[in-house]
Amino acid sequence: MIRVLLVDDQALVRGGFRSILDGQEDIEVVGEAADGREAIDLTRKLLPDVILMDIRMPRLDGIAATRRLLDGGCAARVLILTTFDEDEYVYQALRAGASGFLLKSAPPRELAGAVRTVAEGEAVLAPEITRRMI
Repeated sequence: MIRVLLVDDQALVRGGFRSILDGQEDIEVVGEAADGREAIDLTRKLLPDVILMDIRMPRLDGIAATRRLLDGGCAARVLILTTFDEDEYVYQALRAGASGFLLKSAPPRELAGAVRTVAEGEAVLAPEITRRMI
C-alpha cells in the first residue's frame, strides 16, 4: 500500500482527492492537513510514502513545507498539486526537493498514476509543463 498525506487549505479539494485515491486498491489516504505546518506535524506522526502538497496555503506554504520536510530527512516523496501553472512555482518546487508537479485539472487516472510513479522514486511533471520546458 502507498500511504498518502493530503495537504490543501480547502477541505472540498482534499475530499475530492481522497475520493479519487481511496478508490485505488494500492493507495491509502492516511491523513489530511490544511497547511504546511500541520503537514510537517502529521508527516512525523503518520509516516506517509507520498505527500500531495498544495502551493498556496496559510501559515506555511507548500514549497517552504516541502523544503523543511526534505531538508529534515523526511523519506516521503512530495508531489505538488496546484491550480497555478507558473514556471517559477515549478522551479521553486523542484529546487525544494519535490518529486513532481501536477495541475489540479489533471484527470483522476493521471493523479493516481502520478502518486504511484512518485512512490516508486521517479519524477512526474504535468504534460503542459513538460512541453513548455522542452
